[in-house]
Amino acid sequence: MVNEILNLQDLDNLKVRFVKSYKDYDPIELFKHDKTELLNWQFWNYNKKKSFKVGEIAIGFLKIDNHKWLLFDISKITEDLNVFNGVGYKYEPIKKYEKYLGRVIIRYENNSQNLIRKAASVLHKCELVQILEDKFDDDIFPGYENVCIQWHQLEKVINNSSWKAALKNQKGVYLITDRKTGKMYVGQASGENMIHGRWLNYIENGHGGNNELKKKDFQYIKDNFTYSILEIFKSTIDDNVILKRESWWKSALQSKVFGYNGN
Repeated sequence: MVNEILNLQDLDNLKVRFVKSYKDYDPIELFKHDKTELLNWQFWNYNKKKSFKVGEIAIGFLKIDNHKWLLFDISKITEDLNVFNGVGYKYEPIKKYEKYLGRVIIRYENNSQNLIRKAASVLHKCELVQILEDKFDDDIFPGYENVCIQWHQLEKVINNSSWKAALKNQKGVYLITDRKTGKMYVGQASGENMIHGRWLNYIENGHGGNNELKKKDFQYIKDNFTYSILEIFKSTIDDNVILKRESWWKSALQSKVFGYNGN
């Protein structure tokens, strides 16, 4: 369990806040690019309800996968600002835990709508999954069924070791979605390096050789396209199986009628 590593004491004086995506706010992106805003989120009070008390220790985990969470902060509440619908506290980071921030990943299945919990009720259920060598930066492949990634994010991780290993060893049918128009493109990857090789083409030129996508400006693709995986298959599966599944998905999603599939 995670507290075997952290060794947090006096659990009755600790609270855990589980932070996950909300509307347009992505805590992973905030962790990487705007940690001040992420901490504002951590110490936010909602309308007429206070999150913490002076003297309490607040532990922050942000969601990175289905039941996986990243430790991003452990701080002591030093002052109640008596603010609602805003940042409600002053706080002081606890230095001895700094080496774990952004590196400790836990598994915890949250079945409660309440994302602020007493540590005594949850820490014993928080399983330590991994301690990263360096701070988290999308270096963990989330699983094929959880891939839904924008162009600029894909460019960053396409040759990351865990992503590359996962994508180059599976044939598959994938989906490209134009977030601005809703149009879709269904493709298949069965050639050299499989999904990795195919998606690398999109990073290099945006269109991957597709005539309809060639009509789109490369910057438009970078700004608006999202990539996900519909089905995966072992590398030994006959390519004809992949082609049949690609055709099925084109029909199911009507991507030839309303999308970017020309045939």
